[in-house]
Amino acid sequence: MVGEAKLRSEDLNQCFEKLMMVGGGNSGIGGGISQGGVKMEGVVITEWKDIPMELLLRIGSLVDDRTVIMASGVCSGWRDALCLGLTHLSLSWCKNNMNNLVLSLAPKFTKLETLVLRQDKPQLEDNAVEAIANYCHDLQDLDLSKSFRLGDRSLYALAHGCPKLTKLNISGCTSFSDGALEYLTEFCQKLKILNLCGCVKAATDLALQAIGRNCIQLQSLNLGWCENVGDLGVMSLAYGCPDLRTLDLCGCICITDDSVIALAYRCLQLRSLGLYYCRNITDRAMYSLVHSRVKNKPPMWQSMKGRCNEEGLKSLNISQCTALTPPAVQALCDSFPALHTCSGRHSLVMSGCLNLTSVHCACAVQAHRTMSSIPHPAH
Repeated sequence: MVGEAKLRSEDLNQCFEKLMMVGGGNSGIGGGISQGGVKMEGVVITEWKDIPMELLLRIGSLVDDRTVIMASGVCSGWRDALCLGLTHLSLSWCKNNMNNLVLSLAPKFTKLETLVLRQDKPQLEDNAVEAIANYCHDLQDLDLSKSFRLGDRSLYALAHGCPKLTKLNISGCTSFSDGALEYLTEFCQKLKILNLCGCVKAATDLALQAIGRNCIQLQSLNLGWCENVGDLGVMSLAYGCPDLRTLDLCGCICITDDSVIALAYRCLQLRSLGLYYCRNITDRAMYSLVHSRVKNKPPMWQSMKGRCNEEGLKSLNISQCTALTPPAVQALCDSFPALHTCSGRHSLVMSGCLNLTSVHCACAVQAHRTMSSIPHPAH
């Protein structure tokens, strides 16, 4: 016990010194730390309790999250100030016992709006997420990626406790079911960014229908390697989420041209589309994107290059889509000026499509012509 108390005291002293160093460098406190303390508007700061609350909050926003957590244990005044003032927290640095840490912090940091719990190895369990849902009702951005131990209890808890969520990352959470995800969307209808990459059981047509029905503000969705996703689900998204701007369908091997056609004509704000390894995609899908572009081009678009470049697809991955032909992809590239095949930009990715090597963007063609026009010195 004596050793633990000594260690804790040393930790707190280091915490105080670190906070004061940051304050001295960034908060208008001159001279750093000395034996006489730090002077601020006639007040000499020599101990933890001497720091004004407003300065403490400012310093807390400048140091790392681990230091903030240590500082919250100094005294009740610091705890109350930091807990009420802290809105963003990341615990990704915690390599062990993250679950217990969350259980202890959730009742204190009740004003959190952003919480990052990304893990290298699975630590979180359902009871930790339930604690978050019970105390952090203002939460808007939550990262639970790679939480392999979490089950449906977590999604049910978030549905009831965190209705303000606008961004949720549960990529790699393989135990969630589509029923639990459907339930979540009925309560968290403000979602704008959702990452379901690798959530094979959760990301099904049933769940996507619920997303399309409930999350009409959705702008970004990652469905990478969700092999149970089909045309019904993607079409439901297209019709229910017209503001969709980023959609990753990489590895969704069941989808066909029908999915892309629905996206082309319903999601006019779409800027990024991932179709890697979607081998059922054919020229029909590419031409639907072209036709949608022509149909919805802005007035006088030929004389408004700046506006033209800001609209339409800016990123497309059709790697391993081996059924596509050069004429269709070239027509697509010509219709969307922001799609590039040239070196250093590559916003049109065609890896593994050996038959598409002749497809080039306008600037790549222009660069080739420029090089060809340069006279070569006579030998």
